Amino acid sequence: MRYSKPFFLAGMFLIMLSSCSKEDIITDSKPSGTQNGNTTAQNPELEVENFIYNGLNEIYLYKSSVPELADNYFGNSNEKNDFLASSSSPESLFKNLLASVDRFSFITDDFNSLEERFQGTSGATGIKFGVGQISNTGNVFGFIRYILPGTSAANAGLKRGNIFTEIDGQKLTPSNFERLINKNEFTINVGYVEDNQIIMTNEVVRLTDNSYTENPVFITKTYELEGQKIGYLMYNSFTGNFDDELNAAFGEFKAEGITNLILDLRYNGGGSVESAKDLASMITGQFEGEIFMKEQWNEKYQAFYEAQSPESLINRFDNSIRTGEITNSLFLNEVYVLTSGSSASASELIINGLEPYINVKQIGDRTVGKFQASVTLYDSEDFGKTGASKNHTYAMQPLVFKSINANGKTDFVNGLDPDIKYVENLNDMGVLGETDEPLLNLAINDILGRTSQAKSKLQFLDYTAIGESGMNEFNFQRMYIDELPTLK
Repeated sequence: MRYSKPFFLAGMFLIMLSSCSKEDIITDSKPSGTQNGNTTAQNPELEVENFIYNGLNEIYLYKSSVPELADNYFGNSNEKNDFLASSSSPESLFKNLLASVDRFSFITDDFNSLEERFQGTSGATGIKFGVGQISNTGNVFGFIRYILPGTSAANAGLKRGNIFTEIDGQKLTPSNFERLINKNEFTINVGYVEDNQIIMTNEVVRLTDNSYTENPVFITKTYELEGQKIGYLMYNSFTGNFDDELNAAFGEFKAEGITNLILDLRYNGGGSVESAKDLASMITGQFEGEIFMKEQWNEKYQAFYEAQSPESLINRFDNSIRTGEITNSLFLNEVYVLTSGSSASASELIINGLEPYINVKQIGDRTVGKFQASVTLYDSEDFGKTGASKNHTYAMQPLVFKSINANGKTDFVNGLDPDIKYVENLNDMGVLGETDEPLLNLAINDILGRTSQAKSKLQFLDYTAIGESGMNEFNFQRMYIDELPTLK
């Protein structure tokens, strides 16, 4: 029999995302209570449903906005079991228990795949792309943003800016594109944009799906221009097991003595909170110990933390990465961040967390508006993976806290607006990392005090972005805590 433990996890979370000394202040004094008639045996036929309900009832950020998640909502276990059994599937129950403001919590029936994706490993055809719909038409097309090296797409000679309108010979439409782009292997027709027109060739390319671990440190360069040394980093995901690669890139910048940094997060949908904190500490260094981000949990967890361990709610700039390696800090007072409508969660945390301390110059398009973090819950007594049920592989990734910067800024539901607005032009995508690539060029010109060289004379293909590669994956636009620590 498993009992609902309102604050069993609270002690565990005290050491999360904070200094190692947090373990010294963990207390066994936890508020107690009985929820929802869970003092009687649960129906074993509703094992997954009970896991979903108990996990959300325990730690969901928006618990107070969902009446059915209220403590003592059900008079007894029979009422609760009837409610759980009324859903057609675990996924349906999960969806029905989410608050209307929640765009990001998710559930999976295969936590092994989820874990692989958080580590940067997945199948990859090699193309990272957006999906657009020509305005006032039903014409849908894909446009390649970049190619992963060593994949079938790279071997086929595809490049940034290539267009496709068909997958496996089937024309993309508003109603079928999500299904078609979710295939593991497929063919695409190949075209390009010229003079504001999509021009298709006769070329057809087959893309195969192979296990692939993507290094998020995609491009690292230093430019010497007009007496300035400008560092450029294209970073495509906050993937924790590549933090050493990230730190090494900053070691190169430090050795080269860069005076300015351009951080390209235009295609970065987020990832690990810890990696974001470490990246912010690499950019700076002079704010060690200062508040990078504060956490706001649901009412019960927040009250518990504030009473027992207020420091556990604070994430501070530090001087080492998760491996223990000393951070290669640049001590900059300004950073340029390139963004798009695909920049989300941990990417936005970098901007919001740094703004109280240094000049953050954002160039590109408005970001997604994801300021909440989540954590993986498994079906075990403490929601950790150890002891998880052997009867299924369901796991949840519910939102558990929202991030707040040192000045109190949060709730940017409509995203973060750029200082210099520029939406990528399919007529002129440029080559990533080259100084004449339009978005990078805008940042360089601003650093050097040049008049903007944005190619405004070019017409823009009139389309609306409606999707992108990875949009159906578990970790799309997520900001997450890496794991539940062991209770000390």
